[in-house]
Amino acid sequence: MKRTKKRTELKLRFASPQNTALPAALIAAASTFFLLAGCSKEEKEKDPVVTVQVTPAKRATISQAVSAEAVIYPLEQATIAPKITAPITEFKVRRGDPVRKGQLLATLENKDLAGQAKASQGSFEQADATYKTSVDASIPQQVQKAQLDADAAKAAFEAQQRVYNSRKELFDQGALPQRDLDSAAVALAQARGANEVAQKQLVDLQRIGKDQAIRSARGSRLSAEGQMLNAEAQLSYSQIRSPIDGVVTDRPLYAGDLATANQPILTVMNLTRLIAKCHVAQADAAMLKVGNPAELSVPGLDEPIKGRVSLVSPALDPGSTTIEVWVEAVKPNAALKPGMTVELSMTAKTVKDALVVPTPAVFRNNEGANYVVIAGSDGHAHLKTVQVGVHNAEFSQVASGVNPGDPIISSGGYALPDNTQIKIEAPGAEEKDAGAKGDEDDKDAKDKKADKTAESKPAKKGKE
Repeated sequence: MKRTKKRTELKLRFASPQNTALPAALIAAASTFFLLAGCSKEEKEKDPVVTVQVTPAKRATISQAVSAEAVIYPLEQATIAPKITAPITEFKVRRGDPVRKGQLLATLENKDLAGQAKASQGSFEQADATYKTSVDASIPQQVQKAQLDADAAKAAFEAQQRVYNSRKELFDQGALPQRDLDSAAVALAQARGANEVAQKQLVDLQRIGKDQAIRSARGSRLSAEGQMLNAEAQLSYSQIRSPIDGVVTDRPLYAGDLATANQPILTVMNLTRLIAKCHVAQADAAMLKVGNPAELSVPGLDEPIKGRVSLVSPALDPGSTTIEVWVEAVKPNAALKPGMTVELSMTAKTVKDALVVPTPAVFRNNEGANYVVIAGSDGHAHLKTVQVGVHNAEFSQVASGVNPGDPIISSGGYALPDNTQIKIEAPGAEEKDAGAKGDEDDKDAKDKKADKTAESKPAKKGKE
């Protein structure tokens, strides 16, 4: 009787509503799990959507520029060093003084050099006087004396010849002894010899002696003149003069210091013409030529300084394998200082009415070809191979592959596969969202700060 009662209570307990709720919950949970699993599988099968920004291809004037870092140099500069070693007597200029070409800048001790110059000048004057005397008086007198001697010897010879002839006639007639004829013959031979010597001396003096005497006198004079010029040059080395127009930019020594030969004591720069020297790659230098416009960006100046390319070196620097380029400022500018570093932008080529796209939108594939990503009307991205021409940091010329007005993906197109589904976002949307989020964060921070301030203040006690 008791067992039958217990079984009846157990059956009733399992059949109660409280016990039937557990299986129903398990069934509902299983259904929900399978439903979520099916939804997630469907979501995975959907194509991803990439948010991008587009810029239409347009026609505009584009210039290709070559940029480089350069150092400012003066076009004319003179590092002045003395040729002699001597103490500095006086400086005529200070650093920053403008000077003219040939202006006296400093003097060195030169008393010994001045004495040598005086002595050499006296020797030259003496040699010059000797030369003039030789040319104008001595040599003509010698020629004249030789002429007179020759004439006298000839006359004596002719007279002796007549004496000999007359005595020979008398001897032939038997009126004169042999002794007298022999005496006349000896005298005739002596007169003939004297006449030949005098004539030869005259000829030699006229033909050779006169020229050699003049050359000897001229040589002595030139030697003395050379010594004088050398002494004057040594004296002039004690006077330091400026070889160019410009400004004194360096003067390391002071009066009384010893100036050493071939060691700089002054530097003069012509600041009216300054150039910026830079080194560029061979490919960039091939596009540049003399006369190309350029700009010099100087730190601290809002506007760049206009310039032009004045030199493209014809030789390659073997050390850096680059080519040196000079850019000269069109107008002198006080902001440019020798030695300072500037940024150069040289316009190499300009194309008008070119079809351009943003440079960040141009990519290169594994084959080395350039391509852009176009936002298609079907909502998908399409890769397009293009031929790029003139380009700069902002825009690139597209010679083929793109038409004017084509929507070029300018943001979000890097490594984007072809035919990817895209969503075009207006430029600046991200910035606006970020700004709004920032404002909300600031507001929350202010509210939290206000709450903390309120909690930190003690409550006022009421009147008892």
